[in-house]
Amino acid sequence: MSLWTALTRNRAHTRADHPDPRLQGRAYAVPFATVWTAALETATSQTRWTVTESDPRAGEIVAESRTLLWRFTDDVRIRVSLDADGNTRVDVESASRKGSADLGTNARRIARFLHALDRHLFGHQRTTR
Repeated sequence: MSLWTALTRNRAHTRADHPDPRLQGRAYAVPFATVWTAALETATSQTRWTVTESDPRAGEIVAESRTLLWRFTDDVRIRVSLDADGNTRVDVESASRKGSADLGTNARRIARFLHALDRHLFGHQRTTR
């Protein structure tokens, strides 16, 4: 992440073609129900996160995350869906409620969540990033 981005953005999100490899989301060759359960359990276990909504039919998990230093509340949205290849896709958005710069906090939060989800699903083959 560039210094300019860290000083001018207060949100981060995944997408398949994101230039930052940490923010490319995930596609798993694992059934939706397995990934959904793992994503919900991973979100619930994240330090300083509170899951406020989860809807398996819509494939959305909504959470609030508090920053360590100033205890700001940020919003996290996790989407679990099937992609065109039949893989289960996980995308994440994290946005600060206050300020115009997050100093990379949202991107790091997403990367930590995806890494923890990968660990949770260890033993299941991840097909793409």
